[in-house]
Amino acid sequence: MSHQTGIQANAELKKHFNKCREGKIRVMKISIENEQLTLAKYLPTKGSWEQDFDKYLPGMIVDDMPCYLLYRFDTTNSVGHEWLLLSWSPDDSPVRHKMLYASTKATLKQEFGSAHIKDEMHATTKSEVSLRGYKAHLSGISAPAPLTEREEALKELQQSEHSTNYGTDSRQSTIGGVSFPITEAAEQGVLDLQRGSYNYVQFRIDLEEEKIHLSKAANISLVNLPEQVPSDQARYHLFVFKHSHEGDHMASIVFIYSMPGYNCSIKERMMYSSCKGQFLDIIEKMGLEVAKRIEIDDGKELTEEFLYDEIHPKRNLHRPAFAKPKGPPNRGAKRITKSQTAQ
Repeated sequence: MSHQTGIQANAELKKHFNKCREGKIRVMKISIENEQLTLAKYLPTKGSWEQDFDKYLPGMIVDDMPCYLLYRFDTTNSVGHEWLLLSWSPDDSPVRHKMLYASTKATLKQEFGSAHIKDEMHATTKSEVSLRGYKAHLSGISAPAPLTEREEALKELQQSEHSTNYGTDSRQSTIGGVSFPITEAAEQGVLDLQRGSYNYVQFRIDLEEEKIHLSKAANISLVNLPEQVPSDQARYHLFVFKHSHEGDHMASIVFIYSMPGYNCSIKERMMYSSCKGQFLDIIEKMGLEVAKRIEIDDGKELTEEFLYDEIHPKRNLHRPAFAKPKGPPNRGAKRITKSQTAQ
C-alpha cells in the first residue's frame, strides 16, 4: 500500500520496529518528516501498560501537529506483543497535515505489521490521550450503538428475508438515499484532485461515525488503477483518465463505485449504495465535473479500453438497409396463368 502517498519508513524506524519485538520499548512516536515515516521519540517499559499510559502518552503529543503513537500492551498473540495504534490529529491542525497522516496510516500498519496491532484509536483532543480516554474508547466499541431509522429497516429486512441472495446486482436499496458528511481531509482530497495535485483519490464510509473519509490520495498510472480497488470492502474512487479522442487530448474525471459483492456485509452494501448519489452531489457542488459514473465488482474491469468505451460509447451510424426476406425454398418454377377469352 506504499503507493498511497509514496511515504515509507526510513532505515532508523525499521530498525526500531525490529527492536520493539523484544518487549523493552513501551511507546514509539512516529512523525512524517522529509516525506518519510520517522521515529520522533521512544520510551522504555517501566510499569504495567496501564501504569505507563498516563505517564508517557500525554507528553508525546503536540497541540497542532498530527503524529502516530504505537503503544505496547502486556499481552501477546501468535506473532508477538500486541500494540495500540493511536492516531493523534487535533482539530486545529492544518487540513493538509491531517490528510497526509490519514492517507499514510495504512502504510505504517503494513511496515510495522498489522498482525501486531490489537486496537486502533483516533484522538483529536488531549483528554482522549489518556487511560480514561482509552477506556472510554473501549466501552464505546463494546456498547451496542443505538439503531438509526435505516438500521431498524435493515434489521427488519434481515429478519424477514433470511434466504435473500444479495449479489452485486442488488445494489439498489429500497430505502431512500441518505447523506453522510465528508471530513475535512476528504474535502481537501477533492480540491487537490481539481488542482492537479493528485490524479486518484479514494473514499470510505465509516459506518459507526456515519462520515465519509479520505482513504487514499496518490498519483498513479492507469495500469495500477485496478490494484487500488479492495477485494473485501466497498469504496468510492475518483480518477483522472487522460486519453485522446478524435484528435483531442482529454482528462476526464471518472467516478467509480466498487462493490465486491458477497465479501461485504449487508449493511455496508446498503450504506454505500444509498450514500452514492448524495456524495456525488457534494463533490459536484464543489465544482468537480464528473464525466462518467461507473459501478464495478472487481478492479480488473478498469482497463483503458473499458474506461474509453464508457466515456465515448460506440454508435452504429451505418445500419444495413432493409432487405426483402427470401421466399421459402423449393417453390418450383413460377407458373404463368393465361387469361381465357370467351369464344
